Amino acid sequence: MKKADIVVGIQWGDEGKGKIVDHLSKDYDFVCRSGGGHNAGHTIWTNGTRYALHLIPSGILHTNCVNLIGNGVVVSPKDLINELAQFKDIEGRFYLSNKAHLNFPHHALIDASKERLKGSKAIGTTLRGIGPSYADKISRTGHRVGELLDPKRLCAALMRDFKENEGYFKALEIELPSEESLLKDLKEYSQVLSPYITDTTRLLWQGLEDNKKVLIEGAQGSMLDIDHGTYPFVTSSNTVSSGALTGLGLSPKDAGCIIGVVKAYATRVGNGAFPSEDLGEDGEKIARAGAEFGTSTGRKRRCGWFDAVALRYTARLNGLDYLALMKLDVLDGFKKIKICRAYEYEGKEITHMPYDLQGARPIYEELEGWDRLAGIKSFDLLPQNAKLYISYLQDLIGVKIKYISTSPEREDTIVL
Repeated sequence: MKKADIVVGIQWGDEGKGKIVDHLSKDYDFVCRSGGGHNAGHTIWTNGTRYALHLIPSGILHTNCVNLIGNGVVVSPKDLINELAQFKDIEGRFYLSNKAHLNFPHHALIDASKERLKGSKAIGTTLRGIGPSYADKISRTGHRVGELLDPKRLCAALMRDFKENEGYFKALEIELPSEESLLKDLKEYSQVLSPYITDTTRLLWQGLEDNKKVLIEGAQGSMLDIDHGTYPFVTSSNTVSSGALTGLGLSPKDAGCIIGVVKAYATRVGNGAFPSEDLGEDGEKIARAGAEFGTSTGRKRRCGWFDAVALRYTARLNGLDYLALMKLDVLDGFKKIKICRAYEYEGKEITHMPYDLQGARPIYEELEGWDRLAGIKSFDLLPQNAKLYISYLQDLIGVKIKYISTSPEREDTIVL
């Protein structure tokens, strides 16, 4: 029986997972999303055309792939329908788990209200309602995709929820929909999405038994994991490889090759610790060269240098077999390139992840930069200093770098 391979981000998200999944998808029968919601954003460039995906797996751009949204995802029906509209002929190529939880407009309103009330202590969420959706799931008051098959019953259940929590919504100054408008929306969601709703776990089990090749596409990054990330400035799901299995109904024995995706530098969106952040000219230069603005929100990302301490930590968390090094071309033109090899923490030099990352200060190693490598498709043609940079990163993390991206285009990927 085949195993399911996993692509997972190992920084703070936005690592370029979409491009790697797109690159790999041509060789897979199934491509699956296992967690997160439409707060995720995968940008893929092919033949000069930009595709921005939020819920749909990146395998949708390959007609040979069956694309699954698993039970671990929180799904905004409205946003999924809008996203599906840009694709044709997806019958038999796209399925949605009946166990995935629903993310409604009132979840986004809760999200925005709570962030506003926190003021300077705000998490810096995408305001898409992801946290409140998962909170409902964990408190066992949420609603699942399978309920869309009976919109009248779901509407009645939601209206009861609204009534029971009337004081809560009033305190947050949230205006709720009328029963009439809610039912209208639910019927529209049901009409469009019903053909795709199924037991995706059973579908995936059968695929593996039939020796079909399965690729799991992670969302966000490991440093945003609800348990292992920079809490509380994290997302609301488990973003590591073990969480990817849970989010699809697979067991640890089903895991195959695990590929960690990492930028050649570091970025993060929202608040929270970021030891290697560069607030000066170099950070601005990275942001401009890397077009570091969120696919989902358009927010400018905080930028800094490669953090090898964090990457050793997330490599172990995920059990990585290989690394995919993305956006190496963004560092073109830097005379010196920094790498955070250790932290100064409580007066000592450490090379492990401390409990309070906010108190860590980066200890840098400086390497010589290079002029230009954008678009190079062969490792042998890379500048010598770029080769040394890659080798040094690989040694620091202890995981082989197998893929190197030298531009946003699909074809500009070196495979070692």
